[in-house]
Amino acid sequence: MHFRVILRILGILLMIFSITQLPPALISLYYDDGNLNAFIAGFAITLLTGFFIWLPVMRVRQELRTRDGFLITVLFWSVLSFFGALPLHFADALALSFTDAIFEAVSGLTTTGATVITGLDELPKSLLYYRQQLQWLGGMGIIVLAVAILPMLGIGGMQLYRAETPGPVKDSKLTPRITETAKALWNIYLTLTIACALGFWAAGMTPFDAISHSFATVAIGGFSTHDASIGYFDSALIESICVLFMVLSGINFGLHFAAFRQRTLSHYLADPELKFYLFILISISLMTLFVLDFTDTYPPLEALRKSVFMVVSIATTTGFAVADFAHWPAMLPFMLFVAAFAGGCAGSTGGGMKVIRILLILKQGYREIVRLIHPNAIMPVKLGRRPISSKVLEAVWGFFSVYLMVFVVMLIALMATGLDQVTAWSAVGATLNNLGPGLGDVSENYGSINETAKWILVLAMLLGRLEVFTLLVLLTPAFWRR
Repeated sequence: MHFRVILRILGILLMIFSITQLPPALISLYYDDGNLNAFIAGFAITLLTGFFIWLPVMRVRQELRTRDGFLITVLFWSVLSFFGALPLHFADALALSFTDAIFEAVSGLTTTGATVITGLDELPKSLLYYRQQLQWLGGMGIIVLAVAILPMLGIGGMQLYRAETPGPVKDSKLTPRITETAKALWNIYLTLTIACALGFWAAGMTPFDAISHSFATVAIGGFSTHDASIGYFDSALIESICVLFMVLSGINFGLHFAAFRQRTLSHYLADPELKFYLFILISISLMTLFVLDFTDTYPPLEALRKSVFMVVSIATTTGFAVADFAHWPAMLPFMLFVAAFAGGCAGSTGGGMKVIRILLILKQGYREIVRLIHPNAIMPVKLGRRPISSKVLEAVWGFFSVYLMVFVVMLIALMATGLDQVTAWSAVGATLNNLGPGLGDVSENYGSINETAKWILVLAMLLGRLEVFTLLVLLTPAFWRR
């Protein structure tokens, strides 16, 4: 383990992150909202801490190993959350405890969207912007951004990319050079953000709300500048634009890159994961519409509007709301919540277990059923026409098993803190899947639950964002052996 180079990278990344606290400071200065000192203090502490970590090891030059990449990724997300929480903790307008500030910062950076804050409509714009910016930085993964910068500092980045990138296959690159890959991803991410912001603005949002909500939409985060979320605007056009960009952001960014590079949509039409992703969204939307219409919950057109928006928002793990789905009739709250376990596609900003894993599990399950009839048949599991190796299938089943075990352990831990079963179950699911809104006592916000439960959920958010194994691998003795 190269601890000196790890410290050097951590120091550099903290200094880079400190710069992100300047835009909200400028907004605070412009509006004179009294939060300037909170952002300046956060900036200074983050910058100086990064500088003093980097200074003793500034001349260290070593090649990163895979284990180093895992440790840097976990360290950076946990340390980043601490320093990202400082302005929230220092801001007098919020008066958040240290635990609540950490919870809010982790929720933002992991694009979970769970919040402990109420009264968003009355909050200063600098704090509202800062929350949205945290989600935007976390959406693609600030580590991927760092991958584009670190090679210029003499530090390799492939190990960081493998540790950060979501999905079962992490060795594929869009371009031959890892730096170019990171730049390509961020170019696509930035283009979608700008297009989304312009769409919201044209549909009637103020420029501030348009930019803020574009950050959360493309990041699949779900934070809003209003307590009523997207429902505040009560606009079918705004909701349609939001649905479009939530769907696009939940698609593998490699497909967006291929479409942009080759000027063709054929990659979308041929991708099995995308087809299954759209099938999930469409089929659950139709079932939701049927139940809402059958139970006369809303008039037909309103039922269509709310069902499509809420299904896309929950299934992609965004977490925006135009209705209180927790109180919808029959099985709808449970069905929508379960859809979030699939989440977005691999290589997207979505959370959950990823659609491709669910698809592979279903295909392998079907193969085992057919084998009961034809035990000697050789039937490879395929995605499209490409057979999937047994190594990948084993990794998918391993991930699925560990994911469920982590879910059960955290559910028991939350219930031990005094939460009821519905609240505990949905809280773990909402944070582990990086969804945000839950059921029961956390259907609106997480401010009312106890501090122990909040720390458990902070761990769940980090586990979900780092796809479980990246964090759990640090707890194995084999990781630390020479």
